[in-house]
Amino acid sequence: MPETRHTRGPASGRKPKDNATEKDLFTALVSLKDTEECRRFLHDLCTPKEISDMAERWWVARLLNEGELSYRDIHAMTGVSVTTIGRVARFLEQENYKGYKLILGRLGK
Repeated sequence: MPETRHTRGPASGRKPKDNATEKDLFTALVSLKDTEECRRFLHDLCTPKEISDMAERWWVARLLNEGELSYRDIHAMTGVSVTTIGRVARFLEQENYKGYKLILGRLGK
């Protein structure tokens, strides 16, 4: 059986990430009908660690949005690094995407 070599970069035939590829993913996400479909799709798409990391960031965003706990308190409660908490806080308050705020508002959190 011939040996298969894996290479990186253009020679491997990989398509570079582009806006159309991201848009396809976003379109797939908004086509999901309920939390069960979302769970099934994300478990196919992501590793358990990626899902765990996203869930933790969402938990941190909700805690930060409540405004009652310090970064250290949130770290003690969640085990999430202070660096990650700071990153979530930056995206919650300063970055232009405002995705956390959109969903927190929509869910009444």
